[in-house]
Amino acid sequence: MNTPSYEPTDRRPLQSRNTRWAARATKLLVSWNCSPNAISIFGMVAAIVAGACFFATGFTGNSFSVRVLWTVGALLCQVRLLCNLFDGMVAVARGIASKSGELYNEIPDRVSDVAVMIGLGYATTGNVVLGFVAAIVAVFVAYVRALGKALGAPNDYCGPMAKPQRMAVATILAIYMTIKPESFHIDWLFDWLNSVDRLPKNGTEASLALLIIIVGGLITAIRRIQRANNFLRGDSQ
Repeated sequence: MNTPSYEPTDRRPLQSRNTRWAARATKLLVSWNCSPNAISIFGMVAAIVAGACFFATGFTGNSFSVRVLWTVGALLCQVRLLCNLFDGMVAVARGIASKSGELYNEIPDRVSDVAVMIGLGYATTGNVVLGFVAAIVAVFVAYVRALGKALGAPNDYCGPMAKPQRMAVATILAIYMTIKPESFHIDWLFDWLNSVDRLPKNGTEASLALLIIIVGGLITAIRRIQRANNFLRGDSQ
């Protein structure tokens, strides 16, 4: 008796999934017999190294080294997103999508979010407390989606601060920190933050990025809770 193949449902809506370059890259990965789970793990490793690069900027005195670390971190954040795109595409293309693959899709994502957020917290112009709070919020946003699905609601990938947006904020910050003049800071936007002893006195760019992620993440979690609640209440009536 043939067991029907597993078909992943409620996948994150990504326009890039339907592009020619993504299809060609997927075809190439399939020809290399790449494992979707290995791609997921590779994406997690990329995010961990990105977080380490951000972390290291806070402990490196050399200006050139700091800029290199921000640049590498930005690139690796995008590598993480590419891996998130291709693991599912390769699994479907090879016909080997499975429920266990969902574990490799979700767990590395949570590790990745935590690594990047904490890395930004320790980064130059960052704040450790905000980094840990951002990590908790990122995990909570994903938890709300997973809980809603477990209760019978569809996967909800709404924003404004889902995974792609979190990585976009981190990437934009890293690019900005790479190219900005050393003498330029945006403290005038966040003077009240500089009154807090635990915040850096040489800039608040990373702290501001983390606050954007935190506030956006809380809004996202609230939206997802409301949407899941509305769906489940409708199902029960």
